[in-house]
Amino acid sequence: MNVSRPAVHPVEAPPVTEGAVHNAPRGRMKDVQGMPGTLGGLALRLLQFICAAVSLCVMSTTSDFPSVTAFRYLVAAVGLQCLWSFSLAIVDAYALLVRRSLRNCTMIGLFIVGDAVTSTLTFSAACSSAGITVLIGNDLDKCGLNHCAQFESATAMTFISWFAVSPSFLLNFWSLASRNRVI
Repeated sequence: MNVSRPAVHPVEAPPVTEGAVHNAPRGRMKDVQGMPGTLGGLALRLLQFICAAVSLCVMSTTSDFPSVTAFRYLVAAVGLQCLWSFSLAIVDAYALLVRRSLRNCTMIGLFIVGDAVTSTLTFSAACSSAGITVLIGNDLDKCGLNHCAQFESATAMTFISWFAVSPSFLLNFWSLASRNRVI
């Protein structure tokens, strides 16, 4: 007969110290709005997409944007921003519909790299287009011959798109940096 017997040397619970309170296991980190898979994250992605799409449409309706390299770069950068933001908005919407968390380290790492690349391209394109727009409008006084108002509005929308990408990047980076605290 195989019967369990009490332990020969009983083990006592270790005494509670002040440091034990701080080393207690942590629960799941709350979803911060703006992180992937939240309504705030979906709203940021949609704002990025809408602003980039408006900038792309405004810039592509002008006839003389291909004559300036900075404006061609702006069109390419906001085109990439549109694709990236729209695809991640679809991923966020799917995660919300099926109530799935996007806290996978690989997924968040992909989001960080994509946001870093697109935000850098978008910001540099907006800055170069703003410089050319100031050159055309203020220095050369050729706004009558060009579409300065359309260039300025497309550049402004690109900056707004970049402002919407920045919180997404920072929240994703913060989520990856604190991954050891997420259970």
